[in-house]
Amino acid sequence: MLTQLSLRLRIFLFFGLLAFGAIAVILGGLWLGYQRAATAALLDPFVFVGLLSSFAILGLCAGIWLLFDEHVARPIETLASDMRLRAHGGVSRDIDPETARYLGDLAPAAAGLAGQLGEATLHTAHSIAEETSRLEAQKQHLTALLSEIPMATVMAGPDHRIVLYDAQAALVLAQIAHPRLNACLHEYLDRKTLEAAHGKMLRCGKEVRALVPGCDGAQSYQLILKPLGGNDGYILIFDAATAEIAPEDPRPLVYDFDLLDQPLQKIQDRPLQDLCFTVFDTETTGLLPHKDEIVQIGARRVVKGRLVMGECFDTLVDPERPIPAGATRVHGITNERVRGAQKINQVAAAFHHFASDTVIVAHNAPFDMAFLRRHANASGIDWDHPILDTVLLSAVLFGTSVPHTLDALCERLDISIPSTLRHTALGDAQATAEALVKMIPMLQARGFDSLGAVLAQTRRHGRLLEDLNPVDNHGGTWQAGKTT
Repeated sequence: MLTQLSLRLRIFLFFGLLAFGAIAVILGGLWLGYQRAATAALLDPFVFVGLLSSFAILGLCAGIWLLFDEHVARPIETLASDMRLRAHGGVSRDIDPETARYLGDLAPAAAGLAGQLGEATLHTAHSIAEETSRLEAQKQHLTALLSEIPMATVMAGPDHRIVLYDAQAALVLAQIAHPRLNACLHEYLDRKTLEAAHGKMLRCGKEVRALVPGCDGAQSYQLILKPLGGNDGYILIFDAATAEIAPEDPRPLVYDFDLLDQPLQKIQDRPLQDLCFTVFDTETTGLLPHKDEIVQIGARRVVKGRLVMGECFDTLVDPERPIPAGATRVHGITNERVRGAQKINQVAAAFHHFASDTVIVAHNAPFDMAFLRRHANASGIDWDHPILDTVLLSAVLFGTSVPHTLDALCERLDISIPSTLRHTALGDAQATAEALVKMIPMLQARGFDSLGAVLAQTRRHGRLLEDLNPVDNHGGTWQAGKTT
């Protein structure tokens, strides 16, 4: 039980036990003295001195604890966080010996060890980089080449979840919904028709052709389904007419072949590295979720511990009211910019689809989610996603004695936010997503390997922010039965 408590809390309990133990001894002595006291005249000064001694001991222990917490416990916590940042967060800055100047040679020794490991890692990384640079260049050329081939190709796993899509396929899918890795093809194409064609492909063991309607009912697509062999999924190719669509902007080939080997598990049991995250931020007309409105939503996706280039959500929202000048000074969004934009109900529904089957992540999530949940009924959606808050993740990793603003967190993790992107929804979502990517291996290094384990830790810091995940009847973690 005690091992689950933080170092500072355990030290506080130690001093508290010391103080109350000493007081208990004094009270015991008072009781014995009371038994022996012959008259009230002897009792009054006896009790007064005993109580005065008890308060003096309590004050002395509290003072010593404050000094110990300031000069020993907190520096140890900070030093551990700095070392973890270097070991698992990809941060290369030096450890400040002044952080733990009262711990003797511990801080310089830790800095020296970290420096030696950093030099060794740098040397190894340089050698590996030289050996792999040629292969990486070839990979980039191949990716660019495949992205330009007019073929509109998607690779899907045996569960119909997208593992790869090219630039042309992204344009086709975008006519129905946002193209996304790990999204199910049933979100884009008619499930019954697609599964019938897939079953035929499996039975005959060779490619089949099928006319499959889109989920939006707007049109049907002539498709070719090609087996990959075994139970490794299949290739889906759109017809030549569709493939002739040319992307307006260069778009990379998007893929993650590790998704082919992903076992089905309840989301709270999945390793953090295997989860899909939608990291988002909002800009609003003010700071009151019960009366103000959203003017912009931005989001990035993190799949298998990495940011997926090309998969983002960035939309202005018509708040149907004037934007105060004070809010415009913060995020730069004017009434003219949102004129003609979609209303929140439409945008919220589109964002809900973009975030389907993922863990939602935000910095100060109760604020942003309050706006979305206020419009949930009108939008016809239910925000039942598991939610992680990077404020609480920062508290888990770095303790509660440091600031947890987005700027402070990014500075701690060596993440740069361009001034032109700060306080824009997509810019802040990008910074939060980069912070999440760096914090995932740090959480795993602490032994918090699954979503359930992380939520159990963030709930311990509920005094900082409200945890938005429902709890089962036994006080456990998020218990939805989804797989993702």
